[in-house]
Amino acid sequence: MPTLNDLARSHTSLGEADVEYLHSLVSDWQLLADLSFADLILWAPAKDGTGWLAIAQMRPTTGPTSLHDDVVGTFAGPVDQRVLDVARDERRIWRESDPDWANGVPVRTEGIPVTRANRVIAVIERCTNLNSARTPSRLELTYLQGADDLARMVAEGTFPFPGADAMLVRSPRVGDGLLRLGKAGRVIYASPNAQSAYRRLGLAADLIGAELSVVTAGLIASDEPLDESLMVVAAGRAPREAEVDGNGSVVQLRSIPLIVGGSRTGALVLVRDVTELRRRERELMTKDATIREIHHRVKNNLQTVAALLRLQSRRTSSEEARLALAESVRRVTSIALVHEALSISVDERVDLDKLLDNVLPMVGEVATPESQVGLKRKGSFGVVVAEIATPLVMVLAELVQNAVEHAFPAGRPGKIEIAASRSARWLDVLIRDNGRGLPSGFSLERADGLGLQIVRTLVESELRGSLSLRRLRDGGTNGTEAALRIPLSRRL
Repeated sequence: MPTLNDLARSHTSLGEADVEYLHSLVSDWQLLADLSFADLILWAPAKDGTGWLAIAQMRPTTGPTSLHDDVVGTFAGPVDQRVLDVARDERRIWRESDPDWANGVPVRTEGIPVTRANRVIAVIERCTNLNSARTPSRLELTYLQGADDLARMVAEGTFPFPGADAMLVRSPRVGDGLLRLGKAGRVIYASPNAQSAYRRLGLAADLIGAELSVVTAGLIASDEPLDESLMVVAAGRAPREAEVDGNGSVVQLRSIPLIVGGSRTGALVLVRDVTELRRRERELMTKDATIREIHHRVKNNLQTVAALLRLQSRRTSSEEARLALAESVRRVTSIALVHEALSISVDERVDLDKLLDNVLPMVGEVATPESQVGLKRKGSFGVVVAEIATPLVMVLAELVQNAVEHAFPAGRPGKIEIAASRSARWLDVLIRDNGRGLPSGFSLERADGLGLQIVRTLVESELRGSLSLRRLRDGGTNGTEAALRIPLSRRL
């Protein structure tokens, strides 16, 4: 389905500022649909000026829909066009149409002009299913009164509020709880859900007639500082959100000031009990902090092991033993660096590019301190999950170390290039050197070196990837290329 941006740019003459204004409206018009118990369609004038194009649509969560099919991307018919033309031309909410029985369901249609900078840039068609019409309750009357005020604000160009952040998924909804405030900030109506939310905060009295900001301030724990922004929200004087924490419960408030005809008539305050949601968030934060602390301690322990191995290496007279211990130090240090990166990560993911820039130079220095081999990395490895990071870093370190040790005679300069390319499903890595090349008859399956055995085991069992080695001959120069491919789609 085409987006609002696509439709507005392709089929209308709306400017960028107009489109952004309509985005702000659409991001928050679920509120108007729910208060109205009605479907909403946003129509914009077509570029040629001869019709209206539907660029957005919203169904209510508080009542039955009158539009079972999506109309976004379609042009208005003759009946709808008359409503839209009158609302735009007369710059008022047009309610004079008779119910439409076209689909066997009585639907009342209204046109609400969308005004920006004293211009009507679009029209909202409000379609109410009359099948469920009955004597409205006090709650429904309050909803409809709030919907009427918001519709007039849309027509006057004062809703959505200029400069206010879009309040989307996590904001309270109409059904969560609704308070209607008068001009003085006193509660005129409180829905059962809103009253229950304040009961959980510790309020024993009824909310009706109470000054909401004073009541809310009295429910905050005495040892907590008074939040001035919370008082502004509870008084209904600013389009903001705030939270009240008291009596072991957390309640979210959202204030919608009602300014009709240039004067303030009161406010709507949406109320939502988010106690359980905040508890789960705290548990997740505690869990994440614990995991990061574990990674930090593992890193410290591995660094201690590496230090002990270095001490042992200095006390060993055998050159072969010293080299073996140095390789062990390098392997342990590589793993420690992965855990260090995970200890500061918030989502158990590692930026391999930064990590390898720290690991690979260390590999070359440990392998042959006197060598003149240069390392160069091309392409991006990107961010990977923890279960990929540790084995992959070890594999790359082993392959680079093998190239440094075996491709170049002592003292001979050379270069090693590591090239990475990544798609949605695969990570491909090529490690090339310009050294002496593979020995005659070499077979990866029959190689008995510890480094290559580690590499094969990690690639096959941990990474579930593939590895191949081949000899390069380019213009008389020998070399070796290691090609590594690992899957990403099942892990990310």
